[in-house]
Amino acid sequence: MHCATCETYLESIAEDCTGVTDATASYVTETIRVEYDPTSISADALCDALSPLGYTATRRDGGSDGPTTVVGQSRRQDETGGRDIDEVLGFRYAAGVIFGTFMLLPYAVLLYPAQLSSFFGDGTLDMYASASGIGGGDGLLILPLFLVLTGVVLVFTGLPLLQGAYVSLKMRQPNTDLLVALPVVSAYVYSTIAFLLGRIDVFYDLTIVVAASVVAAIFYESLSKQRAMDCLTDLTISRVTDARRYDADGTTTTVDVNDLEPGESVLVREGERIPVDGVLAEGECTVDEAVVTGESLPVLKRAGDDLVGGAVVTNGAAVLTVSDSASSSIDRLITSVWNLQSGDHGVQRQADRFASFVIPVVVGGAVLAGGWSLVVGAGVLLAVLTALSVLLVGCPWALGLATPLSVATSIEEAVDRGIVVFDETVFERLRNVDVVVFDKTGTITTGRMEVLEADAPADLLAAVADLEQRASHPAADAIVTAFAQEGQAGEGPRADGGVANEDDRERARNISEFTSHATGVEGVVDDTRVLAGNLDLFADLEWSVSDALETRVTAARDVGQLPVIVGRDGRAEGVIVVGDEPRAGWDDTLMQLSARDMEIVVLTGDDEAATDFLGTHPGVDHVFAGVPPAGKTATIRRLQSQGQVAMVGDGTNDAPALATADLGISLGGGTALASDAADISIVDDDLAAVEATFDLADAARRRVKQNNGLSLLYNGITIPLAAAGLLNPVFAMGAVVVTGGLLAANSFRDLLNE
Repeated sequence: MHCATCETYLESIAEDCTGVTDATASYVTETIRVEYDPTSISADALCDALSPLGYTATRRDGGSDGPTTVVGQSRRQDETGGRDIDEVLGFRYAAGVIFGTFMLLPYAVLLYPAQLSSFFGDGTLDMYASASGIGGGDGLLILPLFLVLTGVVLVFTGLPLLQGAYVSLKMRQPNTDLLVALPVVSAYVYSTIAFLLGRIDVFYDLTIVVAASVVAAIFYESLSKQRAMDCLTDLTISRVTDARRYDADGTTTTVDVNDLEPGESVLVREGERIPVDGVLAEGECTVDEAVVTGESLPVLKRAGDDLVGGAVVTNGAAVLTVSDSASSSIDRLITSVWNLQSGDHGVQRQADRFASFVIPVVVGGAVLAGGWSLVVGAGVLLAVLTALSVLLVGCPWALGLATPLSVATSIEEAVDRGIVVFDETVFERLRNVDVVVFDKTGTITTGRMEVLEADAPADLLAAVADLEQRASHPAADAIVTAFAQEGQAGEGPRADGGVANEDDRERARNISEFTSHATGVEGVVDDTRVLAGNLDLFADLEWSVSDALETRVTAARDVGQLPVIVGRDGRAEGVIVVGDEPRAGWDDTLMQLSARDMEIVVLTGDDEAATDFLGTHPGVDHVFAGVPPAGKTATIRRLQSQGQVAMVGDGTNDAPALATADLGISLGGGTALASDAADISIVDDDLAAVEATFDLADAARRRVKQNNGLSLLYNGITIPLAAAGLLNPVFAMGAVVVTGGLLAANSFRDLLNE
């Protein structure tokens, strides 16, 4: 789908099918969501019905809830199947160029001199025809060949234009396809009638060049969008397809997640992702719920606590009882995003809006001109030629060339700067943004745990790092990275609860005992018992902690950081503060966006203590803490009552909010679901690129205005010539070349250095 007309057309086809109760299409996501009665029509039959006139509908894997919804192909996922269409489009373009070049050379050599002969005296044409052997002045024998070959090029190469024009007429929504098709077809019909009348004022060259040029621009736009898609092929999504069912006799069986029933038990080992929502049946474990809730710190879970599908067990193992829904929070997030996507109609492009106004005017003028010719006794054929000439010179067809060129070059330049744009209306919508909402974890901050400070003896820090190699926890990873002695760091945290094997003993010979607690680790290193964990763990094991250390721990917690107390032989000796650091340049980005008179809002699942540094920032207007994914979506909707809202996020939990916002921007280090929900993705995880995106939008607007103005140059040349009775095919072709050349030159200039 390429425009809002495609949406209306495909919706009408779906709604005409028996058993269909609702259909909502979106060219932005190239998706149509169809609700239907499966007893009346099958999914395959729907796909067949939705594949007319070159459209191709396929089922979107893993669609929304229930078997009664068929959705089309995602704009980011399962793109391989959609490439066949681009290959066909490229073949049409190549064929048009080859045949067009083959035809235009003899056309220019033989016909242009003849068509210019009227400016050099009546005998010139006869002299040229006699010398070249192409016929007499009353007709050229080579014209039948051009008639046939031009028709082939028009139908084969120009089919995408003819298809779009047909759809626009059927839907009574004029668009740029119709704007181009009218003069192209008019030129061909005019030329054919002129040939039959024995005249040489034929415009076959205009038909070939305009059709091939516009299809080439459409093909280039398609390639630019595909290049943007290719930048995100490595992104993955946090879904689980298999589960380990835990039977009453203590054995496990691997089953498909969809086969799980409410009330069944599932075993999730340390380091694994929880497949479905449920309740912890026994014991304790620590889970990282950041992918779903946005919380940057792992959470301790005890028997009876809820476990969220999609979260990761970072310490211990979990036996959970499957909830009544037997579904995952991740799956519900995906369903939410897809439903929002399919309900997100595209914005009619500015050129299409202009076409809907100018086409009735031009067609009306053609009818009046033809009618007046009949009134003055010119004859039917001459009246038709008069009407066709008005369409030929009056339609601003170059807008159909300017629009894809502007879109393609803007997308290309954005990709070159690490900014992936999927929808041509993005730049237009970006310029209308009133509120920019930032997720905190993974967006304003790095989303990775790092050691921020440490106050403990160096040998104790090294011993703690040795122990933490056995743990599976983001804080453990940070400590190992910061303090593991050279040659001691292993291949990463364990996923077996800390049970040592021979490889571990070979790697860390100085550890003779190891115990993994829910809130820390304990072991004997070089005959010294070492403990690392939180205050509760030290209290439970009756290890002493000084008042000064307790004060430092409390202060770190108050600002949203994770303090890890370290000690040996029954006494705490220091603290390691681990936290999620803000990204470089985050404050400059917020200040620059605020300077654009936009309201800056921060949303986070963290508690208020972790957002103090944002609440006092001069560029931030509001901070909302402790907000779950559903709350983020609701907040976006409330903010939309104040104006256009852009959302910047990176995680799966941000996806519904990104899809709900008027414009979604995801950082490339996030999940595929976040990228699929967003309109823009920052590939290099560079927060400063958000500001650059707004700069590109402003520059793109300037380019669109310039190209739209240049596109009218053709009409500015041909209309005065026609009014003066001096319109000539050579002059018309010259106007085409000048207009197309200037459009191409302007489009390929550096967007930010104009």
